[in-house]
Amino acid sequence: MIRREFITMLGGAAAWPVAVGAQERVRRIGVLMGIAEDDADTKARLAKFRQELERLGWSEGRNVRIDIRFAPGGAQAQALAKELVALRPDVILAHSAQIAAALQRETRAIPIVFVNVNDPIGAGFVASVARPGGNLTGLLHYEEGISGKWLALLKEIAPRLARAALVANPKNPVYDYFIRSANAAAASLAIELVRGPVENAADIERQLDSFARVPDSGLFLPPDITTIIHRDLIIALAARHRLPAAYSFRHFVEAGGLMSYGTDQINMFGQTASYVDRILQGAKPADLPVQAPTRYETVLNLKTAKALGLTVPPGLLVAADEVIE
Repeated sequence: MIRREFITMLGGAAAWPVAVGAQERVRRIGVLMGIAEDDADTKARLAKFRQELERLGWSEGRNVRIDIRFAPGGAQAQALAKELVALRPDVILAHSAQIAAALQRETRAIPIVFVNVNDPIGAGFVASVARPGGNLTGLLHYEEGISGKWLALLKEIAPRLARAALVANPKNPVYDYFIRSANAAAASLAIELVRGPVENAADIERQLDSFARVPDSGLFLPPDITTIIHRDLIIALAARHRLPAAYSFRHFVEAGGLMSYGTDQINMFGQTASYVDRILQGAKPADLPVQAPTRYETVLNLKTAKALGLTVPPGLLVAADEVIE
């Protein structure tokens, strides 16, 4: 009896290393978002991120844990960055320059992958796009010269346009980044460039009400958390004052805005998963080049154009990637 029990124990012991070895190490990913948790766009971006992680072999509940925090408009961004860093994740995904800056102040060791960042060199996140050199890398959102494209689109759909306001929060690190290129483009298009600094809903109402008093005016909105949060208000005011507007995100157009020209945000969140994967596999952010956008899309809302009394040129209609009717 004793011999049989001993042999059984030996058999069980032989299986122990196999069972332990079969357990995968659970890695930890932190995510800090600059838009609200209940925003439909937030949900779509995070769903794409998870989908791509799964495709790359990282499954929640099996070999990865994802801790997500939300700081809409940057509210409590620093406190939430500290909270995430204290969890000691293997890598953190940072949405927006403001979020990346908050995380950078908390750690120079944990790898950070950023998205929706426009001027990573100017912001001090990387030494160069080819060789970042620190603990941050990621996806470049827009290059500086895109301001000219937004203005050119406005002029194409509203040929009489004489004034255009750049509407964004001046505390946004890239406010001046877009102003610089917009100045040169506006001059070449015979458009007077006007600054439209906004920090809250009251500012937005005041700026657009004042700007609309001069005829042949329009708006263009570079990527900015403040205007994203208040996009419904901006779209409503643009409609009320019959102001043509060019946006940097398609969800403005889906919500009733006139047109957008920009990157595919959901796809970009999917792309960040590849950098997160490479870092979890051992790559260092310092050696991963910042990726530039490879595809831009133009989206038009014909119903809004009609309401504004605008005729969409055939060339613009053909060039549009999507037309909302």
